Amino acid sequence: MAVPHPQEIFEALRKTVIGQEEALREVAVALVKHLAGHPAPNLLLIGNSGSGKTTLMKAVESWLTTSPDHSANLVRINANVLAEEHGGYGLTVLTRLWRNARRTLGREASAAEMRRAVEKGIVFIDEVDKIRASVGSTPNVRGIIAQESLLTLMENENIEFFPPEPDAAPLSMNTSGVLFVAGGAFEELYDSVLRRALTGTESAPLRSVVVVSSTGEVREELPFHLRDHLRYDDLFAYGMTPQFVSRFESIIVLNDLVEEHLARIFVEPEGSIFRQSRDYFRGFGVDLQITRGAIRSISWEASRHKRLGARALKEIFRKIIRDLEFSPVPGEGTKALVIDEERVRKAIRPA
Repeated sequence: MAVPHPQEIFEALRKTVIGQEEALREVAVALVKHLAGHPAPNLLLIGNSGSGKTTLMKAVESWLTTSPDHSANLVRINANVLAEEHGGYGLTVLTRLWRNARRTLGREASAAEMRRAVEKGIVFIDEVDKIRASVGSTPNVRGIIAQESLLTLMENENIEFFPPEPDAAPLSMNTSGVLFVAGGAFEELYDSVLRRALTGTESAPLRSVVVVSSTGEVREELPFHLRDHLRYDDLFAYGMTPQFVSRFESIIVLNDLVEEHLARIFVEPEGSIFRQSRDYFRGFGVDLQITRGAIRSISWEASRHKRLGARALKEIFRKIIRDLEFSPVPGEGTKALVIDEERVRKAIRPA
């Protein structure tokens, strides 16, 4: 199997994931190393809700499944599932990898082939911030169980594993080749670091700056970026144990999405909010259109809600489109329905 170039993966992922070039580069390099059989760094993605963590991993999954030359056994699992684990040793993760490999390889695959697929798997853990080992000074048993389950796998131990199949013999699994990518919003972490930045206990406190939109609108906002202030101690205080954090060789703080990124996210990717809406109206013989000014107004409004990221686009567009969706006929004798800047303004700032 030919080893892909990192740029190839980067270009494929950026068609779907917008505004996170640094994260995409790190993920692309990790994937190349993993597919080539080299040691690959485990990645921890930290970013606000809607910044693209899950979208990124879905894009990786799509690339792996649609590329005929490259394949990998990838599973996505919510961290809360690990907190329910009773067997210990990360067996939930191994079971998911095994079942996914069986679906991919088929019933005829041997136990040795299945074991290789599991031991070279990719595991994306979503909402990893929900498995804190402590909340303040109070231990969180569910979080402790989940972190320890992952630690066992990430410490490359040989684990006795009983495949979830009738009469299957136990196998010794070496998880040193599994690539782990974990993502979470870490909302309270964001708040605590922001408080430190505002008080200026380490440097001059933050001051508001004036931001001007592409249409000339003005507002004040704080120039706070988590990556500029984040320390390992912040993650420990949040409830992620030092042993757990140390297993992630690369900690990536995703960008806050700005007006330009949000405008592209709104219209460009396959399955974007606007493309989905166009498909809906097309079913009624209506050609939904939108002006550049309207796109700028929507993205500018969404950029005010930095903690929501791309999710803010959905809420804002819902206010604009909901009445039109209920009565999707623009008028007698016309098949075009145009959303312009005035319609956006009336929807988001009604008189």
